[in-house]
Amino acid sequence: MEKIVEQGLLYDFYGSLLTSHQQHIYEKAVYENLSLIEIAEEDGISRQAVHDLLRRCTSILQKYDSKLGLIARFQRLEADAEALEELGGRIRDPEVAEEAGKLAERIRRDLR
Repeated sequence: MEKIVEQGLLYDFYGSLLTSHQQHIYEKAVYENLSLIEIAEEDGISRQAVHDLLRRCTSILQKYDSKLGLIARFQRLEADAEALEELGGRIRDPEVAEEAGKLAERIRRDLR
């Protein structure tokens, strides 16, 4: 998985478990795509402090995910919903096909 995508997923699932300061810095790096120097200048801290904080946050978030596994579960359910929808498209009975599509959509909605 691309690093920035992984960081975004980790933050989406577990970011609220970080301190507000950690969230602030992590969001600037991941969502605003600011460089370490830009973040350091804006927040009045050293580039090294930003670097260390980002590494520490990523490590914390990865540990949460290794214990809870929410990202893998989310991805499995999303894949299952897609497979169900695909399967529904191949069913000849229109009522059953429609019901499969509704179930797939309900799964996706619950995942959001």
